[in-house]
Amino acid sequence: MSGALGEFVADEPALLVDNKGRRYLINLEPDKQYHSHAGFVPYTDIIGKPEGVQVATTKGQKFRVFRPTMNDYVLQMKRGAQVIYPKDIAAILMMADVYPGARVFETGVGSGAMSMALLRAGASVTGYEVREDFLARARKNVEGFLGPDVIDRYRVHVADAYEGVDFGKPGLVEGDPMFDRFVLDLPEPWQVIAHAPKTLRPGGIIVAYTPSITQAQQVRRSFNNGQYDEVSTTEVLYRTWHIEGQAVRPDHRMVGHTAFLTRGRLVGPKLDVVETEPEPAAEDPGVGEPVVDEV
Repeated sequence: MSGALGEFVADEPALLVDNKGRRYLINLEPDKQYHSHAGFVPYTDIIGKPEGVQVATTKGQKFRVFRPTMNDYVLQMKRGAQVIYPKDIAAILMMADVYPGARVFETGVGSGAMSMALLRAGASVTGYEVREDFLARARKNVEGFLGPDVIDRYRVHVADAYEGVDFGKPGLVEGDPMFDRFVLDLPEPWQVIAHAPKTLRPGGIIVAYTPSITQAQQVRRSFNNGQYDEVSTTEVLYRTWHIEGQAVRPDHRMVGHTAFLTRGRLVGPKLDVVETEPEPAAEDPGVGEPVVDEV
């Protein structure tokens, strides 16, 4: 985000937090205001102020103003498709081992939540999305949070990954390096896993996000073709705690099941060697004979 280390600047996102902890994502356009039943706050009251400043509406309602974390932005941003929940985004980044410079193929771009995390981790993302309106929203969300400079590493296309992820398809140019990672968020990821080896390098990792266990089962079957190793399926549950003085207990509400995350790693060429039975060890003539103590 522009201005992320200094005072708030025009046209950057900001987060209003009221005294009950309710959070409101805004964009600091100089000629606009935040309106509520308790009056309004001109954005010019925020622009030029330090992060954490307190502002009040025309009727006296007070807010603290912060820059949104990625967690805030993902949950509050405008969306077309349902987003991957932050707890799962964090797990996917670790399971896929996303690193600066990694080439990632993402399909099911949706509203751009996963894209933001991949790009923020330093990856270059090539994405497929079948709906043009979702793709436009994803681009807008990514640029709104990460700024325009990141778009150079974000190449997304209206395309169907079920039809193939081969060089020559949209955004996949002959002679380009192979992908390091695949992140799949679509109803039938096994259809993509089947032809992933055409553009995923040996040792590359695939992570598939599936809401139902029957989908996860099918993904596991698609990994059981001898081409993948280190296969695992994970579910992430997120629970906060109530801590107030000596009163300590789990909160009554938690973020439970959202999806199953299934990971597999593409293996390289197999060693073409016939295994032979090891030769038996030479027999020790003294083995098996009783031991007699001489008196």
